[in-house]
Amino acid sequence: MPKTIQEMPFNQIYPLYVNKVTRKGRTQAELDAVLTWLTGYPAEQLATSTLPLSAFFAQATMANTANQITGVICGVRVETIEDPLLQKIRQMDKVVDELAKGKSVAKIERKTL
Repeated sequence: MPKTIQEMPFNQIYPLYVNKVTRKGRTQAELDAVLTWLTGYPAEQLATSTLPLSAFFAQATMANTANQITGVICGVRVETIEDPLLQKIRQMDKVVDELAKGKSVAKIERKTL
């Protein structure tokens, strides 16, 4: 069993994200689109990645606009987190939360509309 969030395999977190967004009327395809945008991983690889989050994000190609992800998650402002890995994990949490709350995929991706 992982001792820290950094050691948790991505495939243990992914089903929790799917459950969260589908409970709120969003689809797994929308979740995959947001996570693919954020991390650069292909959608078909997301559900099966057994990499611990530290390795998952070490191999990720983060979106150019990921630094625009701001707000509070778990009581902490995402943009003020100093540890780069924890910041990426919380950025992922934040975009999943935004999707579950009904924000459009384009807005989550910080695309100029």
